Amino acid sequence: EKRQNWSFCDCMIDRVRDLMRSGVIKPQEKPIWYDVYGAFPPKREPLHVKSLIRPCTKKDDTVPEIFYGEDAVRARFFVLYGMGPRPFDLSKSNFVSTCQRFVEKYTEFKSYSELDDATAFEETGKALLTDGIVLRRRGAPSVRDLQPEHFLNSPVLVQQRATPGPSHTP
Repeated sequence: EKRQNWSFCDCMIDRVRDLMRSGVIKPQEKPIWYDVYGAFPPKREPLHVKSLIRPCTKKDDTVPEIFYGEDAVRARFFVLYGMGPRPFDLSKSNFVSTCQRFVEKYTEFKSYSELDDATAFEETGKALLTDGIVLRRRGAPSVRDLQPEHFLNSPVLVQQRATPGPSHTP
């Protein structure tokens, strides 16, 4: 006999009955409610209606902002230098990004010197340059792309040419 309206209880009764027939559940291990339901079936089919209104109201959880001192350094680094020419290589477990190296060197400078933030930032860039890490400012042309005239017309060289220096005549 096929039923038109399947209810949750019918489904559970059929599942337990089938499990007992297949031997997965032994007759002495059957749930207590199985015999009760068989002896006293409901007069009308149990109907489960899902409530449209949630029983509990959602609480506004305020998550405090987590801000570390190095976040300001990172933000300034990315504003000035950007992400860099290559993507991060996260396949190596010991990979350290240029930004992370910058932050570590910056905190090292700040810990043992009384430099202000701007000076410490510039000195960190210079220290990384001595370590072989070239930082290129965002939007600035590459040294390779610059013409020789750019270097010859730099303010330092123009000033040196304008001021007469000691003559080298013997």
